Amino acid sequence: MIKIKNVSKSFGTKLALKNINLEIADGETLAIIGGSGSGKSTLLRLMIGLIKPSEGEIWIDNDEISQMDEEEITQVRLKMGMVFQYSALFDSMTVGDNVAFGLVEHTNLNKDEISKIVRDKLKQVGLEGVENLMPSELSGGMKKRVSLARAIAFGPKIIFYDEPSSGLDPVTTNKIDDLIISTQRALKVTSVVVTHDMVSACRIADRIAMVYNGELIAVDTVDNFKNINDTRVREFFRVVD
Repeated sequence: MIKIKNVSKSFGTKLALKNINLEIADGETLAIIGGSGSGKSTLLRLMIGLIKPSEGEIWIDNDEISQMDEEEITQVRLKMGMVFQYSALFDSMTVGDNVAFGLVEHTNLNKDEISKIVRDKLKQVGLEGVENLMPSELSGGMKKRVSLARAIAFGPKIIFYDEPSSGLDPVTTNKIDDLIISTQRALKVTSVVVTHDMVSACRIADRIAMVYNGELIAVDTVDNFKNINDTRVREFFRVVD
């Protein structure tokens, strides 16, 4: 579903990513881990097409996006859903309007059809009947759920999660983890989760990829990853040993 081939990214004189090669299978959940400034968020932005690589190719399904213009990338993004770190809901819109936003902007569906999709997706994330609430009336965990409902409204092939447990307590984090797992199973989507939370990564992922100082230093299954004899990896996994 995603293929990253010999990708590097520089910002001025700073080399943020160095010759990244990574393939993510259709229907797989991959967690991308790394410390602050490691390059994991840059890698996510490249896959979404928000920035372009300095070198290399990025394939999303059958589309190579690194040389696309914004209009072309917008069409590819219709295959993607995005759950942002801080939910990124529109404060002036109701929950229902937030979930409907992409459908209104990019489809010719009528109002009744959109309303049905909104209700169905909110129900799928465990938020039935909240369409008329405002984001300010929601808890942090509920906002994450609304963000996921918006992400899946289009029926995407890929869902990207940017630090989904950021700012949440452990109980709510577990609920969001369960939601990521159940969404992947129900929709058979490819999921890419950027996180620093190793407990979550081990729960939700089929494989884990670690970025360190702009380099992809390890990619493996959760069980194998825990046994990698590399001090950089071991430091991250100390919390779940």
